[in-house]
Amino acid sequence: MDKDNALEALAALGQATRLDVFRLLVRAGPDGMPAGEIARQLGLRQNTLSTHLGILTRAGLVKSAREGRIIRFTGDMAAMRSLVAFLVEDCCGGRPDQCRSVLEVLDVAC
Repeated sequence: MDKDNALEALAALGQATRLDVFRLLVRAGPDGMPAGEIARQLGLRQNTLSTHLGILTRAGLVKSAREGRIIRFTGDMAAMRSLVAFLVEDCCGGRPDQCRSVLEVLDVAC
């Protein structure tokens, strides 16, 4: 991940509703969730949710797949791991092994 990608991802997550959407999709796991269910669980209007999902998708944090008339969204955990790796790659005075546990937790949690 480069600096521009990291900034776009952080900007996308830097808004309360989008952070809620992303966290909900992380909890949903690899099966993801249809857009209508995301809207219902978070109490959002469809058009509002669509805007937020578009921003998260362009930032590379969310993927979508059409299933007939339904669009299912999933959190892109590989992208999140890349973002966290980018954030900690220079940690601890050039000793990235000090931050390895952060990345290992992400691998276990996903």
